Amino acid sequence: MTTIGLIGSGNIGGTVARLAVAAGYDVVLSNSRGPETLQDLVDELGPRARAGRPADAAAAGDIVVVTVPLKAYREVPADPTSGKVVIDTNNYYPERDGRFAELDAASTTSSELLQRHLGGARVVKGFNNIFFTHLASLARPSGAADRTALPIAGDDAEAKRAVAGFLDAIGYDTVDVGALADSWRVQPGTPVYGTPYGSYTDPAGTDPAGADLGGTPAGAEAVRAAVAEARR
Repeated sequence: MTTIGLIGSGNIGGTVARLAVAAGYDVVLSNSRGPETLQDLVDELGPRARAGRPADAAAAGDIVVVTVPLKAYREVPADPTSGKVVIDTNNYYPERDGRFAELDAASTTSSELLQRHLGGARVVKGFNNIFFTHLASLARPSGAADRTALPIAGDDAEAKRAVAGFLDAIGYDTVDVGALADSWRVQPGTPVYGTPYGSYTDPAGTDPAGADLGGTPAGAEAVRAAVAEARR
């Protein structure tokens, strides 16, 4: 069975880990504070989960999920991700991450920055446009009438197929929006960022009044339509 390595085990990382374990995957969790801080989550997830350091998660994972703030992307260990499929959940929030001139000028995307840093990895953008409670609640079996779709982007067709297979296993269809250079179409401020799945919280993690924490299913056609509306 494929192992999922998680670099970052917060809201999105923890949710992906729960979905992965429920689907029968093994997971290796990590964060910047040390494996001992993840013991409660490991205990919750059971024998398919263990904690380590980021390099351990990168080395163990057949698919590696990078879910750290963009400002910390250079801290992701590059060598153990070489040749591996890496799912990048990052978004650029200047109020949190500081300013990145290349991103402000729209000359690159945040996922291209991670790809440049990781070198030999095969980066696929994913999980970045959905609030974590919606990600937890909207998973459905394959073929379900109310199945939700998530957008992905990447430069490697085989890597995108691997990510689509993983998403299918944990309860989601996929919409391929193109290369990493096209991933701006699913970034904050675009129609597909959060909106198709219902109201959601802000990046700081505070719940706005009336937030629908359960989410609203959004199939592939709805997601494609929202992506098509994206404008720079």
